[in-house]
Amino acid sequence: MMIRWIAVLFILLLVGCATVDQPESDSTRTQPAPVLTDIPEPSPSEPFDAVDDALAGLAQEALSDESPFSIWPRMVSRLEFGECPAGSAAEDWAEWYANHPEYMQRVLDRARPWLYDILNELEARDLPGELALLPIVESAYDPFAYSRESASGPWQFLTATGREQGLVINQWYDGRRDFHAATRAALNYLTYLANLFEQDWALAFAAYNAGQGRVGRLVRRNAARGRGTEWDELSLPRETRAYVPKIKGLSCLFREPEAWGVELPQVEDEPRVARVELPGQTDVVLAATLSGVEMATLLSLNAGLNNHLTSPEGPHALTVPIEYAADLRAALVEMQSIEAPDLPVQWREISVQRGDTLSELAQRHQTTVATLRRINNLGSDRLSIGQQLRLDEQIVEVDESVHPQYASAYQELIALQQQLIPTNRVIHRVRSGESLWVIARRYGISVSDLQRMNNLGSNSMIRPGQRLTIDRGRRIGDRERPRNYIVRSGDSLWTIARRQGVSMENLMRWNQLNANSILQIGQRLVLRGG
Repeated sequence: MMIRWIAVLFILLLVGCATVDQPESDSTRTQPAPVLTDIPEPSPSEPFDAVDDALAGLAQEALSDESPFSIWPRMVSRLEFGECPAGSAAEDWAEWYANHPEYMQRVLDRARPWLYDILNELEARDLPGELALLPIVESAYDPFAYSRESASGPWQFLTATGREQGLVINQWYDGRRDFHAATRAALNYLTYLANLFEQDWALAFAAYNAGQGRVGRLVRRNAARGRGTEWDELSLPRETRAYVPKIKGLSCLFREPEAWGVELPQVEDEPRVARVELPGQTDVVLAATLSGVEMATLLSLNAGLNNHLTSPEGPHALTVPIEYAADLRAALVEMQSIEAPDLPVQWREISVQRGDTLSELAQRHQTTVATLRRINNLGSDRLSIGQQLRLDEQIVEVDESVHPQYASAYQELIALQQQLIPTNRVIHRVRSGESLWVIARRYGISVSDLQRMNNLGSNSMIRPGQRLTIDRGRRIGDRERPRNYIVRSGDSLWTIARRQGVSMENLMRWNQLNANSILQIGQRLVLRGG
């Protein structure tokens, strides 16, 4: 009987990555291991609170007598530098992981589909086995993990770093969440960091967490002052001082699980998923419907999808449980003679209000000035009050009576994406009996914020079926509230940035300007972070 994979993943971050806090002092003392309550767990109201039971069932099925050899000896044979001397932070972390077997079981259930491919890559590149442990520290092997610094995916890439490493990130697809693509990008980047720091992997890991520029500067500063340049001799941020010991502690744990009283779950040394090439842009809902792959399974294995279509520019591939690969290939052939149901697409529109500028609207709705110009055929940036502008955001309705199976799968995909894919802005369809207070409370915003986001007056009524924009990244009372600055005589980008307490780089970015831009008296600039 085919194994039914259901793997919708909880957002469970053990530690945030990317930009981190500034170092407190020159102390090299690492932080003690946290208690369990320091690790965010989903609340009981999360829609996928039965997932762990499904994954546990899959793990039990994998323990049959016909299971192939365990994958752990392959990984352990590549572990190179896990050391946990008595009293060290690495020992503390090894004990912490050992003392939380339920947490480790969940993490390794998530890792199960990907470990075979990751180890193949490590062997082909001759890299240390500790790199397979990095996603445990970064994201708990959750492809939907999203940090407060906007790092995303199992390897926690920032957008800029991801693109630098060749990941495609657009409205259709985010390669940071694609395990296959992100793994290769992460290993490329880690190899580069190891070479940069002369094969000192502790420094490479510290640079991966705190930034290569910061670690490089600290190494040069210590060398100039005659100090040591080992990772634990640098004035690193608190998070990074704990980051390297976590990896070392995990290395010790996996090398000698018996010494820590741990029994590793069975993970088979065989591929569990297959990557199927697509002929081009593909309707994944139709592909899943024809091949029999459950929508939750498809999304969990292809977390990079932002839409019901794959990206026109690629990558042109889908990952499925290996037992479904042949069914999907057959479905792709069948799809050549089938048209996907015609989905009536509407574009969301906004009405220009007094004081709005194109750059401000682009920032408010998380798009770019160039995109607004293109999709609205604008010849200039001049706007008029009441002008309707189309946003690069589709609203799709499926007639359930015409395409019941497709409609059901499509609606499931959209619901899963809205709940799992990190975004500040969502579209909420008003249900019968809902009030502004109920909706605002659901999304953790105020009623006044909700009214302002949707141009509603204090006495405005809402009706079932009405669509409301929820921008959870924008609070009217927050310090991040955008505000306007009117350019005065004698102003320059430098003087405005200095006077307003912002960086020139941010000021230019917020207003789509560059260092050579000429300001005009009366020009309106957007400021943030006031």
